[in-house]
Amino acid sequence: PRLATVPPMPCNPQVVMQRLLVLLVLVAQAAAFSSPSVLLQRTSSASFTPLSSSARLPVRRHVVNSYNGRSQSRLVPSIRQASTFSSALRMAALPANTPLKVGICGATGAVGKEIVGVLETRGFPVKELHLFGSERSSGKVVETKWGKVEIEAFSVQKAREMDVVFISVSGDFSKEYAKAIAEGDDGAVVIDNSSAFRYDKDVALCVPEINADAARKNPNKVIANPNCTTAIGIMALFPLHKRFGLKKVIMSTYQAASGAGQEGMDELRDGAKEVVNSAEGTIAKNKIFAHPLPFNLIPHIDVFQDNLYTKEEMKVTWECRKIMDIPSLPVSCTAVRIPTFRAHAESIVVETEKPIKVREALEASITALLCAKDEIHAAETSCCDTSSL
Repeated sequence: PRLATVPPMPCNPQVVMQRLLVLLVLVAQAAAFSSPSVLLQRTSSASFTPLSSSARLPVRRHVVNSYNGRSQSRLVPSIRQASTFSSALRMAALPANTPLKVGICGATGAVGKEIVGVLETRGFPVKELHLFGSERSSGKVVETKWGKVEIEAFSVQKAREMDVVFISVSGDFSKEYAKAIAEGDDGAVVIDNSSAFRYDKDVALCVPEINADAARKNPNKVIANPNCTTAIGIMALFPLHKRFGLKKVIMSTYQAASGAGQEGMDELRDGAKEVVNSAEGTIAKNKIFAHPLPFNLIPHIDVFQDNLYTKEEMKVTWECRKIMDIPSLPVSCTAVRIPTFRAHAESIVVETEKPIKVREALEASITALLCAKDEIHAAETSCCDTSSL
């Protein structure tokens, strides 16, 4: 009676980037205050609000599928639910006269491109956009909402001139440069997309809908972004924990080539062409992945640890515990690389402290997930029908 299964959750990288942008909005408002010492301590919170008796549950409506034009019956959020996330953004939004200088390290990579796209679609107030890349990329011009932006060769000094800097390069790059960019009152706020600082006790690890307070209480200006697998799953796990208390989590993840960045997607594309266009029995070459990925499944992401879990699997354990502040939560994760370009999926089984019914689990998770989407996106998202449970 205490076991419930959360349905698999497909994830577009843009959704993860939207969560990053919420964090950036929080940071941005803090930067509007004159005193650097209060940075990240006076922002409005966009954290997740647990489901209450006054919250409206998803309702069943007929919507038109934008892909095939057919009318389908789906669960969509009530107006109150759909506006919750937008309201949180408005609470944290900057005054119109305080746009920021934003820098992106790794701007030509898969994640860097997504960050630029999300800044554009979410209407973030950018005063100046600086795209930092390698010497090889330097000088290339990128079309953006703010006009043509020339890619600059990275330097710490240039990055320190920004208000906020996203780093989406590698863990080694972040370890070498992140704190140098952020140090001192004249340094920038750094939001790091690597695993370099996620487990550092002095660095906030944030999913803003859950623990935005961690960013405001951060003793330094480096903020870590969780692993993509954690970011997806924890959005369903946290509302269950708030209502029923998590006792155990078992997670299976199916991760696309995009998890290894642009190089991973390129290796899948080139390898698939090689297999299809060559003699039968040809095996694709692999450099990025542990084994050839085309037409294959690889239960091996990152290096194996002493406990025989891979590091990718242990990231979920470590990060769920830190973000939800449950240091001893038992979490077992299995991570499998799949031959698709984008979109991860997860299947999660939880055991809770309090008795829980499947319908209650679905209501809590679906409501929380839909609150993090706007009305149009939510109306096109198919959810489980709980009416017969």
